[in-house]
Amino acid sequence: MTKFDAVQLTEVSVNLPWGIGGAKWKPDTTERAAAWELYIELVTRVAVQPLDADAGLVREALNSLYSLFGSTREILRTAGPKVGASKESVGGIAIAVLNNGLRPFMSKWHPILQEWEAQKPQGVSAVAHEKGWELEPTLRQELSQLRTGLEAYARALADIAGIEH
Repeated sequence: MTKFDAVQLTEVSVNLPWGIGGAKWKPDTTERAAAWELYIELVTRVAVQPLDADAGLVREALNSLYSLFGSTREILRTAGPKVGASKESVGGIAIAVLNNGLRPFMSKWHPILQEWEAQKPQGVSAVAHEKGWELEPTLRQELSQLRTGLEAYARALADIAGIEH
């Protein structure tokens, strides 16, 4: 018996950005366990925490976002087909968040930032070089917008897992 078996299963309703929309269903214990694992992976990352204008590196935030692809794949692979791939399943929601939310953001910003990083002069710190980039404030702003969507995803995962947030 898992910690999810003892809790009464109830219907959940989620509504997510990036064209994913809403879904309503009664998740089973496998979905609830996978939702918990996805939730922990998400809420412990720098990319879903506020990043003040003078704090941290956007490179670290992008690396953190990128790592969500691998951890999500592993969680879904381990959980197996019971997590589903439809709109009304943990697997389907997780895949949609990767493909509709994270992938477009990463596809846009990763190569642009990588090109800027390649221009860093020797003897200049990564922080100073990044702060000197004219697109750094724009990236931070778009990262903040993405974070809002990821917060909605985290709330949905918490609801599916049956935990208070």
